Amino acid sequence: MSHIAFRCTACAARHSADMETLWCRECGTPLEVEYLQATGGDTAALAAGSAVPLPLHEVSSAGTLGEGETPCVDLSAVRGALGLQRLWGKLEYLNPTGSFKDRGSAVMMAVAREHGVAEVVEDSSGNAGASISAYAARNGITAHIFAPSTAPAAKVRQIAVYGAQLHSIDGSREEVAAAAVAYSKEERWLVYASHALSPYFLEGTKTFAYEVAQRFGDEEKMPDHMVFPVGNGSLLIGAWKGFAELRDAGNIVEVPRLHVVQSRSVMPVVAAYRGEQWNRETAAGTVAGGIAVAAPARRAEMLRVLGATNGVAVAVDDSETLRWQQMLAKKEGIFAEPTSAAAFAGLAQLVDQGVIGSSESVLVPVTGFGLKDDVPA
Repeated sequence: MSHIAFRCTACAARHSADMETLWCRECGTPLEVEYLQATGGDTAALAAGSAVPLPLHEVSSAGTLGEGETPCVDLSAVRGALGLQRLWGKLEYLNPTGSFKDRGSAVMMAVAREHGVAEVVEDSSGNAGASISAYAARNGITAHIFAPSTAPAAKVRQIAVYGAQLHSIDGSREEVAAAAVAYSKEERWLVYASHALSPYFLEGTKTFAYEVAQRFGDEEKMPDHMVFPVGNGSLLIGAWKGFAELRDAGNIVEVPRLHVVQSRSVMPVVAAYRGEQWNRETAAGTVAGGIAVAAPARRAEMLRVLGATNGVAVAVDDSETLRWQQMLAKKEGIFAEPTSAAAFAGLAQLVDQGVIGSSESVLVPVTGFGLKDDVPA
């Protein structure tokens, strides 16, 4: 008997865990992993060196690339500019393919391997496509990646070098996803392994929280705040899941306040947080392509995370995003992609608004590497 099932994030209906089920059959809402018994032994985490509940039956056989265990560095120049006493960047771009997505891809592709999956379909603006392509190759699986024709050339080249079959689609991010779903239905032997929808992907991203707790738990107080750039929300939701597990197990006392940053051009979560109407047709282009998701499937979950942690959602202009990309590179030696820099533009807003006080501590994940994007720094 498997130690996991799927549970609906809205109505709590339970479903058998497999690779094909992505939506609740009762209400059409995305799903999450539910653990039916305590895990241990061979279910130790792929990262962090501590026991993390994972949906794998044989972690030792998973095709890891050494993802995780990314460093937290003191950002002295940035905290000085913002008037903060304590600020860390967790350098997620040091994961094997250059983004945090490797955490989710490692687990999702390992589960696919356990299920005997031979080929998968994914839709991505770049980072997730590259990551899934790499971990598919590592696990002996063929990947079909659907990406917008406007995706950065560097990310497209990275997808191709892993041997994935690239499908370039003219249209919006949502039209790319629709094309991927249609293709998986036409070619029935393919599994739609969506990083935005797969419960397994979220279980991989939650290792981020376990690493943060390990880094700060023994030496000092956990950060008071964390600031995330958000498109589909997989790192935000995964971090919340991890912190909630740690809190419920008595390993941490409080979960940090988790904040959301989006581009002003594409801000469905920020609009919902503010109680404003959002029309996906009004979405415009942005330099922060990794968070340009006009209709995220897990928006309701992101809003619940904000509510549960007393988080705040803010939107930033591209000009501020690019200014912070320059600041990180020239003052801290960190070359972040614009999507990652948007989080720091949002952090500046949160400080200006008084949401984050000068004496409070902050951690920001630097989610992707600057060389993966065509926008000049």
